[in-house]
Amino acid sequence: MRRNNMLLWVMVILLASTPSFLIASQPNIVLIMADDMGYECLGANGATSVYKTPNLDRLAAEGIRFEHAYSQLVCTPSRVQIMTGRYNARNYTGFGALQPNEITFGNVMKNAGYKTCVAGKWQLGGGVKGPTNFGFDEYCLWQLTRRPSRFDDPGLEMNGKEVDYPGEYGPEVITNYLIDFMKRNKEEPFFVYYPMVLPHFPFHKTPDGKKYDKNKTDLDLKSYYFRDMVAYADKMVGKVEQAIVELGLSENTLIILTCDNGTDKKVTTRYKGKDIMGGKGTTPNAGTHVPFIANWPGTIKPGQVSQELVDFSDLLPTLADLGGGSVPQDRVIDGRSFLPLLKGEPMTPRDWVYCWYQRDGKRNGSAKVFARNQTYKLDSSGKFYNVPADELEQSPLTPEGIDAKAQKTRLNLKAVIDKIDLEATNSNDDKAEVETNNQGCW
Repeated sequence: MRRNNMLLWVMVILLASTPSFLIASQPNIVLIMADDMGYECLGANGATSVYKTPNLDRLAAEGIRFEHAYSQLVCTPSRVQIMTGRYNARNYTGFGALQPNEITFGNVMKNAGYKTCVAGKWQLGGGVKGPTNFGFDEYCLWQLTRRPSRFDDPGLEMNGKEVDYPGEYGPEVITNYLIDFMKRNKEEPFFVYYPMVLPHFPFHKTPDGKKYDKNKTDLDLKSYYFRDMVAYADKMVGKVEQAIVELGLSENTLIILTCDNGTDKKVTTRYKGKDIMGGKGTTPNAGTHVPFIANWPGTIKPGQVSQELVDFSDLLPTLADLGGGSVPQDRVIDGRSFLPLLKGEPMTPRDWVYCWYQRDGKRNGSAKVFARNQTYKLDSSGKFYNVPADELEQSPLTPEGIDAKAQKTRLNLKAVIDKIDLEATNSNDDKAEVETNNQGCW
């Protein structure tokens, strides 16, 4: 009996000292966010032959594709929201900055026992220790404390050191770093966040592209090079996915692909019979309606197309749910986990998503604010739109022009705007100022 008791105590001690990821399986997670590649750029979303996205299209076909995923209007606001799970009304203070007291999905996943890495575009300040403070064990970043070239002859920062790569191509260097990280950590659960530098301006010839010849294409120069940059972004995603396959980790790795905002306004795309001008920085659909794909062989049933609402605040709670992490309890987290949807399990769907945007973080009444569902959208001025019927938002609906169901939706969306505005106003009363990098959206 004494010996049995001793064995029991040894087992208890071993279990208590064993990391949770050894007790319960934790999937690897690769979150990829393209830069300025709107919904209309993916073949899976109905893009024409102008864009070549075979890897993304395959990941969508073998996983789940969301038709109603929404970001913020531009770079930094989206990065703040996706990393913290909080709407910008609560915690956005200025372009190029993330408040140092915020808790990100990097912190959540690291605390859950994951090896963590961020590689790509940062644009959140914090100095060389910023990524580490926000939960990342390793980083390979552009626009951390400096802003040299991100494409040809790139200048990056790796784990506190400035490293230049003459003669090389930035997206390749960054992708290779991520793959090396996965190889070095294949025996442990890892979380990789890949905020890509592609296909953001300046538009240029990629290593795979050809020089622009106006006599051989009916595209303008910007759209021509953007097309090739989209193709190269797709190539980099395919390279990451192939590395996961070669490591034998496919069935234990969730890949999520999205984009930080709509396509650059300099680019026009022929999409479903219409010319679509990029909507980056604007509130209509083209500004915030973004691609969203989730692929997880053996867990996500292939060939799915979801009409459920998802926005960037949902990523932190979903990742926490996936990895056994803890969602912060000392602050409002606006997102909700969509893990049940990925697993084919029942879940209560979102009724709305929300946006607060003021580029410089000013609380002076100039913010663009709206709430919406799949069909209707209400902004803070009271304008109400049927988005599928009026994507450019040129014809607001009138009270006498809507039925009872639309009127109920309008009231619900107004309640959302009023509630978040009141909560955010109260929480921002004593908010400290933080240093910002007000140098434009790069």
